[in-house]
Amino acid sequence: MNPVFRKLPSVLTHALVLDKAASSCRALPRTQHGVWGGSVTVDTRQYKGMPTHTIGKWKYLLPKEAPKKKKDKQQMKQVVMATQTAYGTLNVKVSGFDMTLVEHYAQYIHRLCDWLSVSVTESYALPTKTTEVSLMQDQGTKMFVDAVLKTHKRVVQVDSLTASLCPVFLDILLKNQPEGVHLSITEHSEADFQARFKARPELEGLMAQMGH
Repeated sequence: MNPVFRKLPSVLTHALVLDKAASSCRALPRTQHGVWGGSVTVDTRQYKGMPTHTIGKWKYLLPKEAPKKKKDKQQMKQVVMATQTAYGTLNVKVSGFDMTLVEHYAQYIHRLCDWLSVSVTESYALPTKTTEVSLMQDQGTKMFVDAVLKTHKRVVQVDSLTASLCPVFLDILLKNQPEGVHLSITEHSEADFQARFKARPELEGLMAQMGH
């Protein structure tokens, strides 16, 4: 007989043994539990209840943030007084029913101040005011709401506007004023600062009672 054919059965037998050993290694561990005198094989994972040692967690690696401080109440900034050659703190107020026009015109004023080297202290929005337009019926005294108008306001606060530049500044603003947008310039006061915040009469009443 050819020696090659004599070695073939032994090679096949060795391969089958290795295959069985590999399949037994891949199989899950099995435990036997007795049930009424018999035994039932159940697959269990021995590592299921083992700790993961914070695997996959990353928040503990970040540095601890400092506790957030309570925001202090906004205080009124110091008003710049007028001199013989320059104005003090002025509020350029823009108002209108179209919020897009009001916002764009306020941005234009801010860019114009930067171009003319006029100091801009703040640029903010005032609370929107809502006005209801009511009409009376031809016959009767009952009123019904015909329209609701919302007035949007923006303020650009400037400082130290020189007297020589003020006419040029106003002329440019009036020539580029959009239709339906109202423009006014006033000196800054404490009433203008308080107008930035919404009134809360209930809270003010409770605080007045606590004060007494």
